[in-house]
Amino acid sequence: MNFKKILLLNYAGKELEKSYWDRVDKLCEEKIILALDDSTLDKHLQETDCLLVKLGAKVGQEIIDKAPKLKYIGMLGTGVGGIDLAYTNKKKITVCNITDYATEGVAEFTFGIIIDYLRELERAKQQARKTDYSEATFFTGTEIKGKNFGVIGLGHIGARVAELAKAFGANVTYWSRNRKKNYEKMGIKYKKINDLLKSSDIITLNLSLNPQTNNFLNKDRIKLIKKDALLVNTSPMELIDLKTLAKRLKNKDLSFILDHSDEMTKEQLDLVKPYNNCVIYPPLGYTTQEATALKKGIFVGNLENFLKGKPTNKVS
Repeated sequence: MNFKKILLLNYAGKELEKSYWDRVDKLCEEKIILALDDSTLDKHLQETDCLLVKLGAKVGQEIIDKAPKLKYIGMLGTGVGGIDLAYTNKKKITVCNITDYATEGVAEFTFGIIIDYLRELERAKQQARKTDYSEATFFTGTEIKGKNFGVIGLGHIGARVAELAKAFGANVTYWSRNRKKNYEKMGIKYKKINDLLKSSDIITLNLSLNPQTNNFLNKDRIKLIKKDALLVNTSPMELIDLKTLAKRLKNKDLSFILDHSDEMTKEQLDLVKPYNNCVIYPPLGYTTQEATALKKGIFVGNLENFLKGKPTNKVS
């Protein structure tokens, strides 16, 4: 069994190499790439039984109802918060994403941006580029060792971040929906979320976006974060109440680093980018050579496995 029509929404055609596209072509009678605002989208949705989307895509009831033959939605990434999973469940549409492909890349990137911020590496590089190689007497840094390091979400990435923080000599605590006794045996202590926020010098947010985690760091929780703490989010920004965060940034009693800027609107970015204690990166965490290759293989493999009747990475 193959798909009748695969519709790739807002793709450019450069997301996969030829070898991967060749595998996709073998799984369908027709493959088409369209933009969300294409005038022929509704017509093509009528015959689409496989919809492939990218991070940030919004697939709600309106689009799903325009595709009566739809039976599979594939996400080229992890976050599926923009897909109406309750409605896909109701319609018995399978939704698959990609998980566990960038654990090392994101965890290593997390410490790269933490160290860059704590040790003022960017300012040091700028000074050296101006041929000023004087002693760094005006640079003040701080170490990870001995700090209270809180990890929110102890999935694959969060767990690896916790392990690395432990290796740096930090006092590591975590909050997760489910207790992880095996990590507690390693000295990574469990704390209730409010206690973690109040006590941590460095906090990393490692949650996937879903209806339960949307606005997880809400107004009340952001107010609890320890004064002068560093908050690092390599997860979707929908997890955070941006207006309250912006107030903390304006007060200069909290520092914040993010890398999901490509998924934010101009209005959202305008809330946080004016502040020097907010560092904005493009989405770099998952872009290692190793992670990218694994991601593409999983993406196409999900399609193949669904057609074999054994769907993998199914979220709905």
